[in-house]
Amino acid sequence: MMRTRPLKVALLGCGVVGSEVARIMTTHADDLAARIGAPVELAGVAVRRPSKVREGIDPALVTTDATALVKRGDIDVIVEVIGGIEPARTLITTAFEHGASVVSANKALLAQDGAALHKAAEDHDADLYYEAAVAGAIPLIRPLRESLAGDKVNRVLGIVNGTTNFILDKMDSTGAGYQEALDEATALGYAEADPTADVEGFDAAAKAAILAGIAFHTRVRLDDVYREGMTEVTAADFASAKNMGCTIKLLAICERAEDGGSVTARVHPAMIPLSHPLASVRGAYNAVFVESDAAGQLMFYGPGAGGAPTASAVLGDLVAVCRNRLNGATGPGESAYAALPVSGMGEVVTRYHISLDVADKPGVLAQVATVFAEHGVSIDTVRQTGKDGEASLVVVTHRASDASLSGTVEALRKLDTVRGVASIMRVEGE
Repeated sequence: MMRTRPLKVALLGCGVVGSEVARIMTTHADDLAARIGAPVELAGVAVRRPSKVREGIDPALVTTDATALVKRGDIDVIVEVIGGIEPARTLITTAFEHGASVVSANKALLAQDGAALHKAAEDHDADLYYEAAVAGAIPLIRPLRESLAGDKVNRVLGIVNGTTNFILDKMDSTGAGYQEALDEATALGYAEADPTADVEGFDAAAKAAILAGIAFHTRVRLDDVYREGMTEVTAADFASAKNMGCTIKLLAICERAEDGGSVTARVHPAMIPLSHPLASVRGAYNAVFVESDAAGQLMFYGPGAGGAPTASAVLGDLVAVCRNRLNGATGPGESAYAALPVSGMGEVVTRYHISLDVADKPGVLAQVATVFAEHGVSIDTVRQTGKDGEASLVVVTHRASDASLSGTVEALRKLDTVRGVASIMRVEGE
């Protein structure tokens, strides 16, 4: 039997995502009520510019006083889509204090202060849901937190930023340089006027922190995530990747150490074999590859950004939280019981592709190979081309730690026959 009194929802932010949330709440009101067991009512919308016309939203609901809105006391669920650290953090904790549960899409805040927000929610018997914070419409957090709760996740490998994937895909498919591909992404609306958060990996790093925390039941903060942007990736790197049967993606990688005693989280460009499922993810799409003991390999794929896709994830959380409210219960909170240490990048073990500019004369390859051997880095393949006294030497290693590879490169730079290190890229997904 459906309850007639509506559950009241307040919306913080009414931009691209927020306006879609409001639209879907209105156009799908009957379906949402049937799924929840009670109608949901949009009871207030906090914005910065109240004079802006917002189609489908009663102007009487619009306010610039977000604090007063979350303090009302009659609000059941706050939907936070304003982003950033403040005032979002204060508004969310205030909402908990005044009896509301929260649905958020705020990856930056959750990556920085997720533990404190979960604690605040627990202290006030409230829910904190955030499916939309990582991969837009792709159901990912709930499968990790609930569907795989009885399994042991060992690795999460993903493309979690549509802007960077569009740029790298364009470089791969057309031979364009980085700037040319970025300009096209900007013209098509995939890249912001200031793309730094995307192309330097900040956005993906925040998502990696959230994913690692959930997957490994361990608190992982943004500062724990190694981050490397993709602005230095060149057409020559793609040519080298193709020679290896690979392409290049900006990956978020969260993995458990082989001995199970620690975890790592990192974001950087990497070569992946064309045979890997992530290699075929094109355009602005996202995909996340999960490896676990019992379930094996799982891949989640779909649009990772945009108003409607992100709103879909927000509404999914809203339905779940409203059902919990009706039942007088709360859903899964933070699971950090494992409390595994987070290792630094130096402990990460993977393969490497190193391109060196060297003198074209006898003995160079032997010198280079000796340096690798002295640092305990085993060579898989070597390719050398050159003329007129100059040459290019491409070395692909077997698995080695980042620390040992760093020592190797430092020693290579001291060789008289090595003119420079043209590029270093990790090889993942094998």
